[in-house]
Amino acid sequence: MKSLIKITLTSLLLLLIAGCSMTATQDTLNVSAIENAEITNLYHPEATVFAAGQPTQDQLATLGNSGIKHVISLRPASELDWNEQEYVESLDGVTYHNIPIDSSAGDINPVNAATLQSLLKTFGNEPVLVHCGSSNRVGALAAISAAQENGASTDSAIEEGKRWGLTKLEPAVRTVLGE
Repeated sequence: MKSLIKITLTSLLLLLIAGCSMTATQDTLNVSAIENAEITNLYHPEATVFAAGQPTQDQLATLGNSGIKHVISLRPASELDWNEQEYVESLDGVTYHNIPIDSSAGDINPVNAATLQSLLKTFGNEPVLVHCGSSNRVGALAAISAAQENGASTDSAIEEGKRWGLTKLEPAVRTVLGE
């Protein structure tokens, strides 16, 4: 009887630990602080994913202190006058990733959309910020992904892109989606 109780208690403890580890990233994410950081064109399209325009260094520090674990920049280095990668990597526990997407329509394509989605999938539920200058490129790639990966119609894909920040690149996205 004692061994049955011991096994039961051990099993319950393991389930409790597993449950805590699965929600730890969401529990440590301070959404309110992120939303109050006044980041340009901030969107929250997924539970642990934010899309935005270019954050300042102070805003990046706030993101790191608020639970963001990954920053993905879609901006080429030529668009910045400071080293964002160096700054982000100086923040405790935050990694930096770059998929340089030129603001012209040429880089708004299925390959770059798939690259972004693949990177996001590697993070699982870890909190991430994806940004460009205004979140327009972020939304454009999200729209293309919605069509590619989820089979969304063009109009549905555009709506998904808008949840991520799509604005002026809508015509380019419609062209890529064959409309």
